[in-house]
Amino acid sequence: MEKTQYTDAEWRERLTPAQYHVLREKGTERAFTGEYYDSKTPGVYRCAGCGAELFRSDAKFDSGTGWPSFVEPTSLESVDTHVDSSYGMIRTEVTCATCGGHLGHVFPDGPGPTGQRYCINSCSLDLEPAS
Repeated sequence: MEKTQYTDAEWRERLTPAQYHVLREKGTERAFTGEYYDSKTPGVYRCAGCGAELFRSDAKFDSGTGWPSFVEPTSLESVDTHVDSSYGMIRTEVTCATCGGHLGHVFPDGPGPTGQRYCINSCSLDLEPAS
């Protein structure tokens, strides 16, 4: 997979301030405020930074947390995970495997069959509706 790399200035030009904060500064949006947290639109969720396919709507579920949640990514190769020990917690950060943008976190409390909850910031995603 070819990696997408831009300078900080190029990222700032490409992204909105909210997207830059989440994708490049590992920020988060407030719960229940993101565009996709309650979306039922079928389609493919792509990285807002580079356009890589990350999640499909058929893997999305309502976790009640206020962020879009998925049981799995499109493929395990589409995301990377890292230990995140910020804010006095140990969590597993999820990033885009193509551009390295911060997406959110994954938790082991999701529904079957994976038992995973990929809790993802809406502003790190672009939904490509199914045709």
